[in-house]
Amino acid sequence: MEKWYLMTTVVLIGLTVRWAVSLNSYSGAGKPPMFGDYEAQRHWQEITFNLPIKQWYFNSSDNNLLYWGLDYPPLTAYHSLLCAYVAKIINPDWIALHTSRGYESQAHKLFMRATVLIADLLIYIPAVVLYCCCLKEMSTKKKVANALCILLYPGLILIDYGHFQNRYNSVSLGFALWGVLGVSCHWDLLGSLAFCLAINYKQMELYHSLPFFCFLLGKCLKKGLRGKGFVLLIKLACTVVASFLLCWLPFFTEKDQTLQVLRRLFPVDRGLFEDKVANVWCSLSVFLKIKDILPRHIQIIISFCFTFLSLLPACIKLILQPSPKGFRFTLVTCALSFFLFSFQVHEKSILLVSLPVCLVLSEIPFMSTWFLLVSTFSMLPLLLKDDLLMPTVVTVMAFFIACATSFSIFEKTSEEELQLKSFSISVRKYLPCFTFLPRVIQHLCLMSIITMVLLTLMAVTLDPPQKFPDLFSVLVCFVSCLKFLFFLVYFNTVIMWDSKSGRHQKKIE
Repeated sequence: MEKWYLMTTVVLIGLTVRWAVSLNSYSGAGKPPMFGDYEAQRHWQEITFNLPIKQWYFNSSDNNLLYWGLDYPPLTAYHSLLCAYVAKIINPDWIALHTSRGYESQAHKLFMRATVLIADLLIYIPAVVLYCCCLKEMSTKKKVANALCILLYPGLILIDYGHFQNRYNSVSLGFALWGVLGVSCHWDLLGSLAFCLAINYKQMELYHSLPFFCFLLGKCLKKGLRGKGFVLLIKLACTVVASFLLCWLPFFTEKDQTLQVLRRLFPVDRGLFEDKVANVWCSLSVFLKIKDILPRHIQIIISFCFTFLSLLPACIKLILQPSPKGFRFTLVTCALSFFLFSFQVHEKSILLVSLPVCLVLSEIPFMSTWFLLVSTFSMLPLLLKDDLLMPTVVTVMAFFIACATSFSIFEKTSEEELQLKSFSISVRKYLPCFTFLPRVIQHLCLMSIITMVLLTLMAVTLDPPQKFPDLFSVLVCFVSCLKFLFFLVYFNTVIMWDSKSGRHQKKIE
């Protein structure tokens, strides 16, 4: 009873913070002609409600794809249609074809914010609460504290409730988390179904697809492909195919429909990256204009090779040694590899890395908290553009205090607590003096925090040189990219040197 009372309190705190952030500005507020992501979401409601389903993804006089054309999977479109039906009841002007373009009012803002909150309440928040309740070898208070920290993660709150992302991240991430719960608790078919829903809501969930595939394949191999393993493999395949068929059924009636949706979902013509994103290609473009030097098909090949090679070791180990802990850490490394090296990445994609990092928060609180702070900082140019400085500072401080007090993060920096003991022992066979790694990581974290604070102050108080108008944005992305590369090495090290993945962990069984 006490646990559920405390969990309810935590959920109410999370909802209060979310609603407080929603009172601030949003993307493109009062900025015609394109406005911003807020208008994109409203426009999708307009299109899905007023046009036949076969016209949703096609360019026409009623559906100008250059004006926030629908470019997400069918479940996003269905969700937009559902919201449109509710909007029609409240005020038909909000979704009137053509005449509603750029519509803004306090009542409509309240409606749009409420749709995000309801989606959170129905999908993401219950998944977080159940995940934390299922953590073994933890006291009730630790489970509650873990839920509080995850629900206070500022990156997701600021993008969904401040910026107003052009699709609800909490929905796709919530479905993905239900998938993690399912396959970790041996509900493999339900977990696979939930993850298929995540992909069919937001195609960027493909960042998480390889760990799901490798973990489930490893389970099948462990059971034996001549017996129960083969049966499980067939059941999983049928679940995936059936779920995709149901989601895509209206678009499978004609070949042109299917191909057009795919073209909209994977627009390779947009280039290697968008805006200022803290990945390798954007950071490298400061010194080498890859976009201008190499043909697009070569860019795609190079990004694929780097992405594949960077995630391959962790995926192979997960197939050979499937475990819930290995699965969670591989979700981190694969998503981070996609963010750093893949083709067509934007700054908000870091949220796909942040979710699995939240899931290992109780196992490595120091490194997880550090990463989640950096992930929010990496989106600083976008947040400042939307006038979200104050909510950013407040939510980041609240999250940091919650993590510091809940997990005593500054005391969790020994080799064992950083999960680097096996690695350090291996190195000490050749370098007996290798005992300074925890101190180095502590100093790197301190330098990182100081750098983030200084760059934030500079971006807010100083005007960039006329010759380099994007100086501060580029610095934020470059510094964040270096840190993400460090985290990629760290998480891969934890995975590769974790020979006993079934021990010394907070399991979900």
